[in-house]
Amino acid sequence: MTEKGLGVCYYPEQWPQCMWARDAQRMAELGLSWVRIGEFAWAKIEPEPGRFDWGWLDKAIEVLADAGLKIVLGTPTATPPRWMVNKHPDMLALDKEGRPRKFGSRRHYCFSHAEYREEAHRIAKIVAERYGDHPAICAWQTDNEYGCHDTTISYSNSARAAFQDWLKQRYGTIDALNAAWGNVFWSMDYGVFDEVDLPNLTVTEANPAHCMAFRRFSSDQVVRFNRRQVEAIKAHSNAPIIHNYMGRITDFDHFKVGDDLEIASWDSYPLGFLEDRVGADEAFKNRFMKQGHPDFQAFHHDLYRAVGKGRWWIMEQQPGPVNWAPYNPAPLPGMVRLWTWEAFAHGAENVLYFRWRQAPFAQEQMHTGLYLPNDDPNVAAHEAQQTASELSQIAMDDVEPARVALMFDYESQWASEIQPQGQGFDYFDLVFHHYKALRHFGINIDIVSPNETDLNAYDLIFAPGVVTLSATQQKCLHESNAKIVLGPRTNAKTDEFSMPQNLAPDFEGLPLQVKNVETLRPSAQIPLADGGTILHWFEQLEGDVTVLRATIEGAPAIVAKDKTVYCAGWLDDAALQQFVGELLAEVDVSIDILPEGLRRRETNRHIIYLNYNAETITHGQFTIPAAGVEIVRK
Repeated sequence: MTEKGLGVCYYPEQWPQCMWARDAQRMAELGLSWVRIGEFAWAKIEPEPGRFDWGWLDKAIEVLADAGLKIVLGTPTATPPRWMVNKHPDMLALDKEGRPRKFGSRRHYCFSHAEYREEAHRIAKIVAERYGDHPAICAWQTDNEYGCHDTTISYSNSARAAFQDWLKQRYGTIDALNAAWGNVFWSMDYGVFDEVDLPNLTVTEANPAHCMAFRRFSSDQVVRFNRRQVEAIKAHSNAPIIHNYMGRITDFDHFKVGDDLEIASWDSYPLGFLEDRVGADEAFKNRFMKQGHPDFQAFHHDLYRAVGKGRWWIMEQQPGPVNWAPYNPAPLPGMVRLWTWEAFAHGAENVLYFRWRQAPFAQEQMHTGLYLPNDDPNVAAHEAQQTASELSQIAMDDVEPARVALMFDYESQWASEIQPQGQGFDYFDLVFHHYKALRHFGINIDIVSPNETDLNAYDLIFAPGVVTLSATQQKCLHESNAKIVLGPRTNAKTDEFSMPQNLAPDFEGLPLQVKNVETLRPSAQIPLADGGTILHWFEQLEGDVTVLRATIEGAPAIVAKDKTVYCAGWLDDAALQQFVGELLAEVDVSIDILPEGLRRRETNRHIIYLNYNAETITHGQFTIPAAGVEIVRK
């Protein structure tokens, strides 16, 4: 059983030293055991090139350690100081229009800039040399929120040169690249690799194979950048290394970054995310504006549990109104506690709140903390203290193994952005749509990488929209013990973004072909014979398969062969819930059908109910108050 703890993000450099000891004491009194520092402090650590000021950081670490707090120390590479930009003026990323991402905020660097990459390695190495064996430094964080603010992809000269080198390594010869990309189309052949530009500012759409190669390259640059810092830290410390990912940031492959880390974490802002990145209508947003989407946080908990290979944290938990969403409501009383317990129910080791004290200055002065700028405790401080007290009395155990898996693939998201074919088709939304349907039945769900080789623990695996499945991936799915659910758009492209010669889905053991694809206006839904409709995307199927569900005109909508099921379209909520319910019954997975806004999670020894509603709800023998948590011992 993994020990659970609470913590907070703290910025000692932003407050007078006379406040530090009292802050640390109050953290301990609240029941917090972890504190994250340092991830934005480069200019305070190294105010001029090569001149270091360690006194303040030494003192801060000493004060926090004396209070019994364990420290996560961040590498400060998300905020290179002004002198760094003066030293390397071409280190700035360029956006798709060729405009520089200037100094004056954060994340103002290009992952492909070799000199900045070495500067980042240098500062990580120097910090690790100084604090690597300090007993209070119990974990490290690399950088901060890779990809946030659209900063993964850069169209700089550094990116162009690095991309050309990446292409040489991948294809070997320019003839191989031309053939793989189909450059004979529109007379796009290249004579040498140096002629290959970045796929922006073209007259109309660029070659999708070119775009996919650039997206893969851009993701690999994040992996490379992170790996250099990990190497620098590991040379001087045995403490685990973490990165804090974000919600619905998909521009790089988090699984590949996670391969170099011991723990995954993510920054959970339920109210901000509901406003700016969850597709929902106004009525839904109004209903849950003070609670957040009942499934969005859980989806990411399960995703990052997979990225961390079972080990994951919340590095930043929203404690009150944020400053960056279109609208910034305050959480319903009890929600900060609920979000925290939900994370633990999904296997989080630690939950850290962002931040200790609200800053009265600069960009985030409207972002609430546990304490107000005048040093009074805010609402979330009391909820954090209550949760800490409950944690001391309830031994939250490990996650109950799931029998159902849902595959998530970052490249498939890139494919849906490169070639959506219809405005309503988005891969993330498709996968999240399936996740929501599964959660309705109160079951545990594992999210798995498409490169996961051991799938035998599952009875049911969904892989909607995974655009390319290699022979190895197909073999792992086909030879698993599970019923496999594919489509729509599963295995619709080769690795080089062409249509497969045998036509999609080209899946072993499934004699089926997609003959045509049509994408639908929101007002042009296709009714199903057994109720419900198809939205956004529909495929015309032919093959030696059993039709499980058809449109009212008789076209196959869901088909099966042996243990493989294929769905030809994007089912609406009602049709998908009915379909999922039938599959769960087939594989004999116990269900607990939940009313709207109530969610359920199971550990080895507990069942946890979480009420996202703004009103009390009764389910079975339990009456759960608004924003309430019911923890039931099995």
